[in-house]
Amino acid sequence: MLNLLERGYLIPAVNTKNTDYVLCAKKLARSIRQWHPEVNICLLTDMMIKADEFDIIKLLPYGDQAKESSWKLSNDWQVYEATPYQETIKLEADMWCASPIDHWWELLAYRNVAISQGCRDFYDNSGVSRVYRKLFDDNNLPDVYNGITYWKQSNTAEEFFGLVSNIFEYWDKYKALLKYPDDIPTTDVVYAIAANIIGIENATLPLGMGPTMVHMKKNIIPIITEDWTNELVWENTNPGLRLNTIAQWGLVHYHIKEWSNE
Repeated sequence: MLNLLERGYLIPAVNTKNTDYVLCAKKLARSIRQWHPEVNICLLTDMMIKADEFDIIKLLPYGDQAKESSWKLSNDWQVYEATPYQETIKLEADMWCASPIDHWWELLAYRNVAISQGCRDFYDNSGVSRVYRKLFDDNNLPDVYNGITYWKQSNTAEEFFGLVSNIFEYWDKYKALLKYPDDIPTTDVVYAIAANIIGIENATLPLGMGPTMVHMKKNIIPIITEDWTNELVWENTNPGLRLNTIAQWGLVHYHIKEWSNE
């Protein structure tokens, strides 16, 4: 595999009927470049487009597998083969970069794979709600969030993403090993199972270390309704983001896709 550059961010984004993930990816890239104008950013998608926000635009090596399986998340296993970088930080498209994040590279460079663990509310407290994580707790799975995942080209990373591919493909067999599994796996669940197999210590940093995202889901923040944009005051400080006057740092997973259009 030919790697073009040493380090870069990879943003997978395939549009669905209801969500323009490519537009989300463009806005994430812009928010990163407000802090780091010279960084490498690659868009991974299913059709070639022109977009100045990215240095590289790559097609999914095996096409949009979600169309075949109806699992919108089942393309994730392709990221390892698709990345043009020796060291990659993969980011979910529907996030916003609220502060500098370039220090992550030095923190993560000593690992072969590092999936973020846990999340934060917009007050910068660790997320404590387990409403969305019952499957993880019932099965003693690590509390990983694939929205921020680092890897370098290595045997460990190759093994990890091979497992991710295998779990997606043979989900019916894997889910038989779990308590109360979902019929369709989320990428977080797949990553958690793969991390368990190769060893949590080989796929994550210790709890409390490494990058985590602000997750704007109702029970994590918490708020009364599902839509935080109707309850909180937000301000794009260009660069930066304030929520209820509180300056955010790192990446904010805004969850309500329409917010990025505002």
